[in-house]
Amino acid sequence: MPDRIDICIIGAGVVGLAIAAELARPGRKLFVIERNRTFGLETSSHNSEVIHAGFYYPPDSLKARLCVEGNPMLYELCEKYGVGHKKPGKIIVAADEEETKELEHLYEQGLQNGITDLKLITRAEIKRLEPGVKAVAGLLSPSTGIIDSWGLMRSYYGRARENGADFVFNAEVAGIERTLGGYRVSIKEHDGLSTLNAAVVINAAGLYCDKVAALAGIDTKKAGYHIHYCKGEYFAIDPRAGRLANRLIYPVPEQAGKGIHITLNMEGQMKLGPNVKWVNSIDYSVDESDKVNFFKAAHRYLPAIQLEDLSPDFAGVRPKLQGPGDDFRDFIIRDEADRGLPGFIDLVGIESPGLTSSAAIAGYVRAMVKDVL
Repeated sequence: MPDRIDICIIGAGVVGLAIAAELARPGRKLFVIERNRTFGLETSSHNSEVIHAGFYYPPDSLKARLCVEGNPMLYELCEKYGVGHKKPGKIIVAADEEETKELEHLYEQGLQNGITDLKLITRAEIKRLEPGVKAVAGLLSPSTGIIDSWGLMRSYYGRARENGADFVFNAEVAGIERTLGGYRVSIKEHDGLSTLNAAVVINAAGLYCDKVAALAGIDTKKAGYHIHYCKGEYFAIDPRAGRLANRLIYPVPEQAGKGIHITLNMEGQMKLGPNVKWVNSIDYSVDESDKVNFFKAAHRYLPAIQLEDLSPDFAGVRPKLQGPGDDFRDFIIRDEADRGLPGFIDLVGIESPGLTSSAAIAGYVRAMVKDVL
């Protein structure tokens, strides 16, 4: 490992990989440090793999801006680099008149965010599009899709490597010290401790982003950077249940997530999830006793589904800035120069729509790096 480099990226999830692909170039020394044995083993590969449209998020928020910008960028990247994807569209369904008001709010918010293809649809239109779905009204999002998240990450990784980026796996950042020319990063590997000096450090550590920020000397509690772990489980739907829906079907969103929805993977397998469980540690097990709750949530809009159709599938953990009962919290993406750390770029609370926004986030970070290097 060289003593001095230009850029050190901490974290090789989908966002860290996208940034590496964006910033790597011949002649630039860029290293990505990842604590796991390879890239993308945490939040980036434990999710619904949905390409979101961007109407869930308040106007002028980074989540809205980067999701709306990132949606077409992701489709373009998929076409250019052969990443598996589909665009089945999505319908958010209302079970009663009160939920219909929420659909109208999401529709208006989507228009404010610059989304042009949303459509409020009636019970009859839902029945025509999705005969197996029960709802009084819906919000149709044609630009919502699904993606092979592993394929996307492999594409980012390959492009970064081709342009000279180096990856160090099974390596954990143990310290970050401000120096005259940048930062001294201490790295713990299986054979001991090593250091490198970087002009720019980018914290894309996902579930551990607050801990990395603290290593740089930031008071994360005062800064509002504390990460809450929000677990989401998924249950697979037995293929013998038949084709319950042709699109992604979502209920109206809840406080901490988008609700237990039906989604499809690239092979056409249907699954339900995720739920919301606030946890204190990272655990990817699925509690089979939650099956009844999943069934009840889905049965509201999928009357044909049966309890025996469901089986435990997988779980993920969201790195959320908002805790239980908290209001909306936006992405934090900032150069910490005003805290005495110029060239230390924090990405904190990058949960959904982080996958959809990954290419747009990378462009956003590139502009920050341009001002430093």
